[in-house]
Amino acid sequence: MPGVWAVCWSSSAEWTIRTSLISGDCFAPYRRNDSTLRAVVFRQRVDCVERAQLTSGVRPQWAPRAVIIEGVAMKLGFNVPNLGPAASPENVIKIAQKAEELGYDSIWTTERLLVPVNPKAGYGGMAGVPIPEQYKVQLDPLDTLSLVGAVTKRARLGTSVLDLPFYNAALLARRLTTIDVFTGGRLTIGFGVGWCPEEFDAVGVSIHQRGKRADEALDMFKASIWKIPPSYMQPKPVQKPHPPILMAAFAPAAMKRIATKADGWLPVGLPVPAMKQMWEGIKGMAKEAGRDTSKLQLIVRANFSISPEPGPEGRFIFTGSEDQIKQDIADVREMGADEVHFDPTTGAQGGSAQSWLESIERIRELAG
Repeated sequence: MPGVWAVCWSSSAEWTIRTSLISGDCFAPYRRNDSTLRAVVFRQRVDCVERAQLTSGVRPQWAPRAVIIEGVAMKLGFNVPNLGPAASPENVIKIAQKAEELGYDSIWTTERLLVPVNPKAGYGGMAGVPIPEQYKVQLDPLDTLSLVGAVTKRARLGTSVLDLPFYNAALLARRLTTIDVFTGGRLTIGFGVGWCPEEFDAVGVSIHQRGKRADEALDMFKASIWKIPPSYMQPKPVQKPHPPILMAAFAPAAMKRIATKADGWLPVGLPVPAMKQMWEGIKGMAKEAGRDTSKLQLIVRANFSISPEPGPEGRFIFTGSEDQIKQDIADVREMGADEVHFDPTTGAQGGSAQSWLESIERIRELAG
């Protein structure tokens, strides 16, 4: 099947490519007649690349389509509209298929259960911050992913995020396993612990127990404890031992949860210096716990909004002019993020289906 190829120029032939899928002749060296640059090209299908590590020589000078800097390929993802005025099966299918067509590596959904008329807490649990109007329309994130899986072939499918304390862990494990099986092992699980008191009231769970419930569910998923009798539960996930589990978190206890129980971090809305400092802290705690930190993933969620004019100093990351957002992408890439996935739901581009289609193409161009 024809694919998109990453072309990496270097003064050295020594590249190490780790792939999740080997198809055909992945390596095709080519030497350019240039006395100032002993160039070798390795062509690698973008949908196969997990990480490209430059083992010697200079950094790549040209890498169309695949985003490669300092020898690391950063993946790109995009949300489908399961929240907001564009939320419909037709629009979900359009955006999902467009994402694959444009070479995005992953497709994501987000969870909101309700928007209270008189909220007890602001957006994200922050006092005085209004909850976005777009959240008043909600399609189920897992059912939406099942639809996306049925109309796509290559892209990974992720939740960013499911509010883990809302769920019975055994029933959720079955739903997630089913999606992983139906999609041939393409699921990435992103969990949060929730912040809206009224949502917890609606599902009959105390918001004060959210951390404990999250820990218990993660322990079950990781098979360190089981509170069910010996039983037959088949099939198992395609990915072994399970799909990767990442957590969105900011509080110290939640950061420790990532370091000891999860497979990575899903930050959102943080300035790059703060993100970098917190990521180093997570890896430090993981190392103390005896974990291999090289296996932890950093996937950045970008709630973006593109404006004609530059945003003010102190703007939220991934908001402002195209040049500012392009620089944010470069900064996150340089920080070493494994992936960044973009969601226009709450921004200027989160209205009509047409604005979603235009923004998915524009972000692809800005990311390179």
